[in-house]
Amino acid sequence: MSAITHARLRRLAAECRLALLGVTTAEPFDGLAELLVERIRTGHMDGLDWFTEERARFSADPRNLHPTARSIVSVGLPYWQPDVAPPDDGVPRGRISRYAWGRDYHKTLKTRMRDLHARLEEELGRPIEARALVDTARIVDRAAAARSGLGWYGKNTMILVPGHGSWVMLGELVLDIEVEPLPALRPKCGRCTRCLDACPTGALVDAYRLHTPRCISYLTIELRGPIPRDLRPLMGSWVFGCDICQEVCPYTGAAAPSDDPAVQPERIEHAFPSLHWLLTMSEEEFRTVYRGRAVLRAKRGGLARNAAVALGNIGSDADLGLLEEVAATHDIPLVRGHAAWAMARIDAAATAPILRRLHDREPDPAVRAEIAATLNAPPPARCRDAA
Repeated sequence: MSAITHARLRRLAAECRLALLGVTTAEPFDGLAELLVERIRTGHMDGLDWFTEERARFSADPRNLHPTARSIVSVGLPYWQPDVAPPDDGVPRGRISRYAWGRDYHKTLKTRMRDLHARLEEELGRPIEARALVDTARIVDRAAAARSGLGWYGKNTMILVPGHGSWVMLGELVLDIEVEPLPALRPKCGRCTRCLDACPTGALVDAYRLHTPRCISYLTIELRGPIPRDLRPLMGSWVFGCDICQEVCPYTGAAAPSDDPAVQPERIEHAFPSLHWLLTMSEEEFRTVYRGRAVLRAKRGGLARNAAVALGNIGSDADLGLLEEVAATHDIPLVRGHAAWAMARIDAAATAPILRRLHDREPDPAVRAEIAATLNAPPPARCRDAA
């Protein structure tokens, strides 16, 4: 017999500002370990070096993490904001993925799940062993959400939730009490391939299969070194994450807006930052503006690197002066190299003499190699509509 009814659980969750939930058992996820190991061995997860085959097998059984677990409550935090748009001020701006507009969802979800845990203990009148998990390799959030009935796997590998599409952040509360599981939802993508067709880098190599090394979210957040040169022209103006495969999804297009303050941007830099500012910001400015937000994960150098690529993609001759200054003086070599690439992306012929001088004065061998490759490569075709 369940320790608590679904109706009561939903009421308690709503009081904790957790509007969406599903429930599943703590049994192992059938076939998940094998699927993840296959993805690792075929290179689809290259770059995520921390996600090993051992970690994949561990994450497929929740009881490896929580031996007394009997149930998993999968929760979702909707974050669709339909009315936020960049200002029409002539400033070249980057794009930040919508999930990162608000406060760091890891902290938000964990705080709310801990509140739900406390309310469950009060409701049942006894201690409950629980683990609040958000975006951890110790459990696969999407596998739990799919089996719990919260949503189903879309062809872009994201969870689609009725009424919200994929604009939902996921977390799990693993409990040592028994809660009756809810049935999984039937996938409803049908023959639709809009997400696969829209991915600018071809990272969605097939339905339900993502090749991580080509994903713009990986390139702008997880990748610490130089972005592959062939992928830079395809990244548009994205500087942190990417929403393209979500924006084209019919289910996501019908998402209900969220009025939760935790997911709303508090200033323009949280959603559409100036690319010039990103390229010149100090460490203190970076940490002040993005304090308590997921964007910190990219680090200042990563965000400035991404801004250089974005400015190369959407910028104009008016931006060349700043890019030259960044390529010559930025304190992070990675940023200098990408700024040099961006100059040639905007106007290869006009900037070639400047790039040669920068090459001869550059003290870092990796940056010199980047500039040399830029000078020797045929200029990529301009593609402004990828933004």
